[in-house]
Formats: sequence, structure tokens, C-alpha cells
Amino acid sequence: MESTDRSEQMPPGRILEAMTKPSAPKRYLPTSPFKAPVAPPAKQFEVGDRVAHDLYGLGRVIGVEGGIAVLVDFGSTQERILSPYAKMSKL
Repeated sequence: MESTDRSEQMPPGRILEAMTKPSAPKRYLPTSPFKAPVAPPAKQFEVGDRVAHDLYGLGRVIGVEGGIAVLVDFGSTQERILSPYAKMSKL
């Protein structure tokens, strides 16, 4: 009989990867003494807005796709930024 070591079968880092994935959001219990979590309002952009992006820098909105994405001109490049615009803010 051939013995197989489990560490040889599993690729390195797979266990750690599985452990670091985010779980489902915690649900609010109505009997909790704490206030219910409030979702921040969705960011709204209009054509002509000046924006700052963490990766691309300063730019101007040149197109809006109804809450799905915005097209931004950063001078050297134009990028389509998808909602929820986590790395972008209005100036």
C-alpha cells in the first residue's frame, strides 16, 4: 500500500486562501441593542464632474451609464469605471 501525504495533494496556500475569503455579511437582529447598519448612499456622477481616482489620478467624467459605470477622461487615458466607484470620489 502506498501512503499519500495530504500536503502533497493540496497546492500550497490553498487552505489560507479559503480561510481569508469574506463570509456572508452579518445579518441584523431585530432584538439587538445596537442600531441597524446603514448603507452609504450610492455615488452619483454627472457629465462634466471633476473626479479623483486612487489609481488613475485626476479626471473629468465624459459619459454616464445609468448607475452601472462612468467613462472618465484622465488626460493620458480614458477609463470605464464600474459602480460602486470605491476608488473614485467627486471633487
